[in-house]
Amino acid sequence: MQAGGAAFAAGGPGIALPDRADAAESGAAARLLPSFGGPTHLDVADVSSLGGADQLLLTTLQGVVNRRRPRLYFNFDAGEVDLRWLPSTGASVTRHDDALDLFARYRGETRGAVLHDPAVPDSVNVATTLAGLENAVVATAEQARDHRLRTVADLRGRFDADDVLSTYRWQLDRLFPRCAHTLLAGLPPTRTVRNEGVRWREIARETGRVRDASNRQVRTFDLSAELSGGDALYLRFQDSLGDDGWGASVGSVEVTADGGRVIASFVPGTPAEVPYLFDGSGSSIGDNANRFCDGNGSFVYRFTPEAGTRQLSVEVDLWNQFLVSVTNTPPTRVEPFPYFRDYAVASRAMVLWLPPSGDTGKLLDEIFGRVEPTTPYAGWFSDDVAGEWGGVDRASRHGVEVVPADFYMNGTVHAGVPTKVPDKITPRRRAALRNRVHLTLTVGEGDNIQYCQRRMRTIWDDPERGRFPVNWTVSPLLADIGPALLAHYRNTATDNDLLIAGPSGAGYTYPGSWPESALDAYTELTGRFLRRTGMDLVHAYNPRTAEGDGWIPFDERVARSYRENTPVRGIIQSWETGDLQTRPAGLPVIGNFYPQGKAAEYRDGLLRHIEGWDGTAPLFIAGAVNAWSWTPGDIAELCDLLGDPFEVVRGDTFFDLLDRAGRRA
Repeated sequence: MQAGGAAFAAGGPGIALPDRADAAESGAAARLLPSFGGPTHLDVADVSSLGGADQLLLTTLQGVVNRRRPRLYFNFDAGEVDLRWLPSTGASVTRHDDALDLFARYRGETRGAVLHDPAVPDSVNVATTLAGLENAVVATAEQARDHRLRTVADLRGRFDADDVLSTYRWQLDRLFPRCAHTLLAGLPPTRTVRNEGVRWREIARETGRVRDASNRQVRTFDLSAELSGGDALYLRFQDSLGDDGWGASVGSVEVTADGGRVIASFVPGTPAEVPYLFDGSGSSIGDNANRFCDGNGSFVYRFTPEAGTRQLSVEVDLWNQFLVSVTNTPPTRVEPFPYFRDYAVASRAMVLWLPPSGDTGKLLDEIFGRVEPTTPYAGWFSDDVAGEWGGVDRASRHGVEVVPADFYMNGTVHAGVPTKVPDKITPRRRAALRNRVHLTLTVGEGDNIQYCQRRMRTIWDDPERGRFPVNWTVSPLLADIGPALLAHYRNTATDNDLLIAGPSGAGYTYPGSWPESALDAYTELTGRFLRRTGMDLVHAYNPRTAEGDGWIPFDERVARSYRENTPVRGIIQSWETGDLQTRPAGLPVIGNFYPQGKAAEYRDGLLRHIEGWDGTAPLFIAGAVNAWSWTPGDIAELCDLLGDPFEVVRGDTFFDLLDRAGRRA
């Protein structure tokens, strides 16, 4: 029977799919994300050294095999984070030295290969969708030949690389009717991988903390030294500091050869930039027609001067904390993006990658409009920060919550681990309400299940954790897609560690953008997952203002929905400036405060923030902590620096004190 028939409608062998009709009756037992049964024995191999094409072949095989029963588990990370989670599966393990040997062992469980078109990157996503429907793997023609795979479908020559809309329109019309409509997957079709042995020459660096464009000027750099030894030059822009979000920003670029001949001139974000942007995946376009990168991000331009060129210079309108370097060696290569595809294939989800603006955004709207409210979109969006804001808002307007999952590994295994997640949190002893600055510190990014699986595990294992009270945002949806992960954090938490829900509950969303008719469905879903996981505090986002310079505060409609449908005692809303403290519908909402820099600078920001406080009443600050650049050691350093009048408390204590202070006033 072909996929999409009666057996598929029931979920197929081994699949526990969400049943929305029974959700209200089954309560905590209702699933949002599918499971494929509990693993009992796992064949494990390291794939971290393989290229993207082989990883894609193996992860789609993993999806087909694990749909019936989880048996394949891969380590993707040289840091072996995946192996740290292996014991929590409870399965017996056989380790294999060569992952491709496992392909030979299990390929008989597939019907063959769907061939993607290397000339059309988005064909990787269409091929993944087809693989899920046809019980096939995704491969190149060469891989299919080498592994003696029957061709189930051949996408070569079917799509135009420059017409993304028609590619995904074809998929929507032809494949979506056969797909599971309980999950959408948003995955980049390709990834950029660094080439080894590339030597960069640094040509400019800003060493000061400049966050206001006060160092903006047109700078001229001589690239002539790189003209010999390569066919092209690669100009890279990075964040010189990387810990506070104010990296290199470029407003224009002009390249001249041999004293005046212009060979490139463009403004970022325009069609003129496209021929020269070699890798922009780690950057975004700003509001002022500028391209910028922060933290570990970067972007690279490629220039190809004519043969015989002797002198080459570039003028760059450049500001903030920049690091500029140049090489004449190709710094990266493009490969298929393999991650999370096991879960997409096993779930028979439609896989897409549509920038949430312009015509592609309209098609994204159409896709979101074809699924029921509270259907998860698992993966991510293109265009970095701008894509996040635009994509999450578009999803929210259609009643779709986002599950950041594009780097979530072995989801087909983790979703089925039969682990009980504790549904109660040990309360702290009631603290005294005094005229002090009550500070609660919250580590962000918990909506991001790949963060919960990877980065959070790394910093959670830091021996400095537990010295001071900290709130750790996590996704309540881990109860479905990674219960052993969530149980690990609960069971190893100290008295100073409190798990709270990441934005904005059961999936990342902007509640203020939800349709009136669907908002209660989201908060009811959130309520079920919070009760399953014992959480009663939420860190939340809301839509940005029309000017794009801040967020819209929670209103009565949104707060009432949370109050009536969840056990939430309070909400920390993303705000950055810390000047929001309201009680819409009687629910305490406080905006977070996000000073820049590490411990000493953060401390100084807190001191400036309380300069107008006279000490005659309690003051409350919800401090935000950058999960990607801070560690528990950094938090401990900050707390060691904070003396009188600060008192650092856990989030539950914080909201208890806030509530009592409100009643006293």
